[in-house]
Amino acid sequence: MAPRANWKGFLRLSLVTCPVALYPATSESEKISFNQLNRQTGHRIKYLKVDADTGDEVPNEDIVKGYQIEKDQFIEVTKEELEEVALESTRTIEIDEFVDKSDIDPRYLIRPYYLRPDGKVGHDAFAVIRETIREMNKVAIGRVVLTSREHIIALEPMDKGLVGTLLRYPYEVEQEYFDEIQDVKVTKDMLDLARHIVNQKAGRFEPEKFEDQYESALIELINQKRAGKTITPKERPRGENVVDLMDALRKSVGGAAAETRAEKPAKKAKKRAAGQKEMLMPIEGKKPVKEATAKKPTGRSQRKSA
Repeated sequence: MAPRANWKGFLRLSLVTCPVALYPATSESEKISFNQLNRQTGHRIKYLKVDADTGDEVPNEDIVKGYQIEKDQFIEVTKEELEEVALESTRTIEIDEFVDKSDIDPRYLIRPYYLRPDGKVGHDAFAVIRETIREMNKVAIGRVVLTSREHIIALEPMDKGLVGTLLRYPYEVEQEYFDEIQDVKVTKDMLDLARHIVNQKAGRFEPEKFEDQYESALIELINQKRAGKTITPKERPRGENVVDLMDALRKSVGGAAAETRAEKPAKKAKKRAAGQKEMLMPIEGKKPVKEATAKKPTGRSQRKSA
C-alpha cells in the first residue's frame, strides 16, 4: 500500500515553487499495544462521548470546540470560524531563512517528516531548492500547518528528497530546571579517569546494533502466557549509592577494559520483513506468518483461540 501523505501543498523559495507532499518519517505501528478489558467478562472497554452533566451520549455532529474562560463557562468556536483564520502556511511552506544546523537547540526538535515532489510536475524546481540547501550546507526554516496548528519546520536534504523536522516554539520549551544543581569542583584526576572510560567505550552510532529490549520482553511475556507457562518475576536491577567516587571511577576503568577485551562483534537486531510483531507465536491452528504466505489457503475453517 502506498504511503498516505499527512499534508499536501507547495514548497516555495522566493519565486521558485513546486507541489510537494509530506510523509511521516517514523512509525510506532509495530510496537506491542494493549486493549483495556473488563476483568469480569474479558470484553473490551468502550469509551463514549457523554454530556458531563446529563450523562447522555452526544453524537459527533453535535460536538463543537470550546475554550474555557471560567469554571463552567466556555466560548464556542465553530469549524467555519477556525477556517477563517487559516494561514498561508496551510497550503504553502515558505522558506523564510537559512541557518546553521548547530544553531538549532535539540530541545526544539519534535518529529521528522519526508518531503518529496507531489505528482509528475515540479521535480526541476524541487531539485533546485534541494541542491541549493545542500550546496550552502544550511538548514532551511519555514512554516507549515499540521493538525490545525502552525509549526516551524527545518528542511535538510536527504538523498533525492528533503527531511523536514517540526520545531517547537520558545513558549513550549521549559527552562530553569538546573538552578538548584550544586556547583561542584571536579578534579583533574576524576576527569582523566572519566575520559579514559569514554575512550574505551568510543564507537559510531549505528542504530541497527540496538534492539528494543522492552518490546522483546513484552513479546516473550505474551508468548509464555499463550503457551500456558507460569510467569516468574525477574529480579529488578538495584542501583547502589557511590560512596567513594574516585574508587568507583578506577573500578569502572578496569571493568571497561575487561569488557573491551571480551567484547564480541556487535549483534545486529533481527531483520524482520513484516515488523516486530512477526516474532509473536502463531495462533493455534494457523500457519506461521512466512509459511502461510507461501501456501494457498485450503478453504478449511480454522478455530480462533480465545
